[in-house]
Amino acid sequence: MIQGRQRLAGRVALVTGASRGIGAAVARRFGAEGAHVVAVARTVGGLEELDDAIKAVGGGATLVPLDLCDFDAIDRLGTAVADRHGRIDILVGNAAMLGGLRPMGHFEPDVWERVFDLNVTANWRLIHNFDALLRASDAGRAIFVTSSVTRGTFAYWGAYAASKAALESMVETYAAELAKTNVRVNLLDPGIARTAMRAEAMPGEDSMSLPTSQWRAATIRVDASRHSSRTLSYRLGHTIDAESSLVKLSTPLKESIAGRESCWPKRWRWDYGIRRTYALTSE
Repeated sequence: MIQGRQRLAGRVALVTGASRGIGAAVARRFGAEGAHVVAVARTVGGLEELDDAIKAVGGGATLVPLDLCDFDAIDRLGTAVADRHGRIDILVGNAAMLGGLRPMGHFEPDVWERVFDLNVTANWRLIHNFDALLRASDAGRAIFVTSSVTRGTFAYWGAYAASKAALESMVETYAAELAKTNVRVNLLDPGIARTAMRAEAMPGEDSMSLPTSQWRAATIRVDASRHSSRTLSYRLGHTIDAESSLVKLSTPLKESIAGRESCWPKRWRWDYGIRRTYALTSE
């Protein structure tokens, strides 16, 4: 990538679930855009492959093998990033688990708890530890990955759907609290992609028919920078590449915010002044 076109040059970006799938694709893109990537995941081999890929495009990364359900380890990570960088410019909360599909009463308590530990509480611990570091940036960006399961009722998806609904409520609250700061907080729904989680949920599906982790479409759910404003901006027929969306949401430009290049479906609504945009794909 040409140095002059790097939109995240000099930025420090932390990405969870960075060893595979969506997290790895985003981490590679951030590295290519000039950010120093703090890559967090449990799988050491996947992190090493990511490091090679980022170095191949001239980027740099810090590898952090870490189980996000070890909350004390998240606290130590926050301290280490503060000591080394003094700030964080971009935080991407991507790591999640499905917890299986089954009737609500059939979830084992330990499975239910682990789904909420990873999908909700770990992201709160990230906010708890990195809020001050995001505020220390001149343009902090926090982006959390959600799912379309929160917009309907899907039998057997209880643990995952409930955890993502809780995540959205938490992030929307956080966005509202930071509306008058330099920090922007967004929720991103990547849509259907060829990932291990999708294969777990839909084992009979032809995975080769799905878009790869370089996703074709995304849904941007929270726009904190226009929290009290009702300005609409959209372009019909435009396909959102979610990697590009994350880069755009992560840049320090004041107008680099959710919804500026979104395709909208026929319905849209306002909730407490927060704009929700729903992206469409175009073939």
